[in-house]
Amino acid sequence: MTARIGVVTFPGSLDDRDTQRAIRVAGAEPVALWHKDKDLKQVDAVVLCGGFSYGDYLRAGAIARFSPVMDTVIDQAKAGLPVLGICNGFQILTEAHLLPGGMLGNDHLHFICRDQKLRVENADTAWTTDYEAGQEIHIPLKNMDGRYVADQRTLDELEAEGRVAFRYLGFNPNGSLNDIAGITNAAGNVVGLMPHPEHAVESLIGTGRTDGLPFFTSILKKLVTA
Repeated sequence: MTARIGVVTFPGSLDDRDTQRAIRVAGAEPVALWHKDKDLKQVDAVVLCGGFSYGDYLRAGAIARFSPVMDTVIDQAKAGLPVLGICNGFQILTEAHLLPGGMLGNDHLHFICRDQKLRVENADTAWTTDYEAGQEIHIPLKNMDGRYVADQRTLDELEAEGRVAFRYLGFNPNGSLNDIAGITNAAGNVVGLMPHPEHAVESLIGTGRTDGLPFFTSILKKLVTA
């Protein structure tokens, strides 16, 4: 049976269609979810896509965290449902306390859009098993509020427990502490990152690479073998 991966659209989401396409390219079935839905339609995993949910008023992701769909996402994520947060989705995951820390405006106070080099730090999560630890990849990055911050105790825990999933290489584009580009929860089912893997799944578009495709093939293999 084909794995079903839900993609949540909030008012202001920009990358829901791109994310659905990436899921389809990987061989799974994308399922559109609306921010007012409490029913996740029996999906096997959920992606919170990029964009500017609710216009990023208050803080990026702060209003989306209280959307009806998030009540169900939070409950099921705590029960083991795989959840991936991309860019604004990462911001929402921190606001929902499914991931620790928070996101602030880029330290240079400008929107940034570039191909970004990353190092895979954790290849054992539900979303990263098709990578190898230490692998260097290129993924598009586009954000205004991409600076990951946390108190020192949280940073020490993330580093000690191997929960930094991705780290910026060559250039820290937003001032994120410890060059953190993405993190995972302790269970490895919830992952958030600022770069956009859905824009790097086909060689003819985006970076001209397919470095983002393993996110979606990883979860597909995880669901098939679960």
